[in-house]
Amino acid sequence: MPLGFVDEPIEVHFRQPPLLAKKPGCPDEFVWRGTTYRVVEKLREWHNYRRRGRMARNMQPQHAAVAEGRGSWGVGRDYFQVRVESGQVFELYYDRAPQGSEHRKGAWFLFSELEP
Repeated sequence: MPLGFVDEPIEVHFRQPPLLAKKPGCPDEFVWRGTTYRVVEKLREWHNYRRRGRMARNMQPQHAAVAEGRGSWGVGRDYFQVRVESGQVFELYYDRAPQGSEHRKGAWFLFSELEP
């Protein structure tokens, strides 16, 4: 049950750097509004590689179906539901879409805080 919808950018940290920039996995900690939250448990993980907007129309249907299942460069989101040291539960996501020519790796967001 959501306590609040946030959808704000966050900074994430990994003990081991991810092997693939576009599939980083669950972070070990994140910084939101100046506070660092250490992840102690990944509760859930899911992926949504559906194309949105203009990107949804630039591929033949049979190819789009395959891409939706495994993802394609710069399309989709990876979601993680995590518990942090304080006991709080959050949903984070990594948006694989480039944020411009300077930031081609995508960005992390805190989606919501949930009831523990």
